[in-house]
Amino acid sequence: MQYNDMVSYIADIPKFTKKHSLEHTREFIRRLGNPCHDRKIIHVAGTNGKGSVCAFMQAILLCEGKTVGFFTSPHLVRLNERIQMNGRQISDEMLLSCFERVKEVVDQMVNEGMEHPSYFEFLYGMGMLAFEEREVEYVILETGLGGRLDATNSFPHPVMTILTSIGLDHMGILGNTVAEIAGEKAGIIKKGVPVVFDGSSEEANQVIQKRTEVQGAPCRKIGKDAFKILEITDKQVAFSVLSEYDKNTFWTVRGTGVYQAMNATLALYAAEEVLGKPINEEKWKSAIANVCWPGRMEEVLPGVILDGAHNLPAIERFVESLGWQKKEGKRIVLFSAVEDKDYEQMIALLCKESDADAYFVTKLADARGAGKEVMERIFKAYTDKPVHVSESLEEMFSEALHEKGPNGRLYCLGSLYLVGELKELIGGLYA
Repeated sequence: MQYNDMVSYIADIPKFTKKHSLEHTREFIRRLGNPCHDRKIIHVAGTNGKGSVCAFMQAILLCEGKTVGFFTSPHLVRLNERIQMNGRQISDEMLLSCFERVKEVVDQMVNEGMEHPSYFEFLYGMGMLAFEEREVEYVILETGLGGRLDATNSFPHPVMTILTSIGLDHMGILGNTVAEIAGEKAGIIKKGVPVVFDGSSEEANQVIQKRTEVQGAPCRKIGKDAFKILEITDKQVAFSVLSEYDKNTFWTVRGTGVYQAMNATLALYAAEEVLGKPINEEKWKSAIANVCWPGRMEEVLPGVILDGAHNLPAIERFVESLGWQKKEGKRIVLFSAVEDKDYEQMIALLCKESDADAYFVTKLADARGAGKEVMERIFKAYTDKPVHVSESLEEMFSEALHEKGPNGRLYCLGSLYLVGELKELIGGLYA
């Protein structure tokens, strides 16, 4: 089988069907030989910030000389992005090898009358096989959706659980309140396994802390008083962290997302627990500063920033980040979203708080993309600034880039699918 055949096969697996039970996933993994059963697993769930926290954790572990596997989702351009080892995406050859081994097991399961693993479950199996083959010491698992019923929660004994910010998203699946969603996310907390969590939401805090008490899991809440934003430039965020020894340490993260200070702080305290030693300012500072997590306030061209903000809490963090930045030149927003998101509230907040000079709207290539005419109507209901619309992403990007001018900034957000499509487009135009 060739690489493109593999990609086509995986793409044809239904992506948005009901999850299988954890018993089904455990049987699937058992048939693969229980890969990574003896590795140190760091399990991460949350509404926003999961990928960034995982990337910061990976960087810290690597700078300490550890070998690390990292399973993440979604990918922006290529499947390989989902399976990383020691900071590098899996090779095409190894990905194909893992696919063939998984498919052989899956074919046997189907022949025996069992259901085919879902898209996410299939890739999870491939990732665990890859990590086993490379004999990594640590495996960082980012949940796909929710937590309690997520395929990654089939692993029985992680060494650390991290919960990032929790807010309203995927309500049709996870619940209609922050407390209900927090309950699903907190479902990854295991008996006696230490927990580090974002304590920004009191509603979520109550649920998480109750779960840790039931499970006898030591927990550390990271509140907004655990760090202080010092400065946000057009290239980085500078912040201080107050350690338990009452020592202020100073850190920087790439990009302009104010939310990355919390994400980095979560990773610092989790790494301190996992490695069993205090935060190493000298070594970890460089590791944290050099992390670039794609599509999170990422500057891909001069003055062109891609941000994966795709729900209301993420848009709130986005406009908070803009509030720290001095506006020089025009501020342009390119927006698109998927149909199942509450994009009207997202658009309303952007129009009210972003101080943009113009908005450019397009439809995603993905079948779930929201209609451009509907989004145009919503934008025009909330702003009197110019709203430009086109079916063509290339046309909208080109016009928005021109409108930005030499000194302005163009922010592209609303969906990770948009980020992926723009990365492909920009790679083709500017390669």
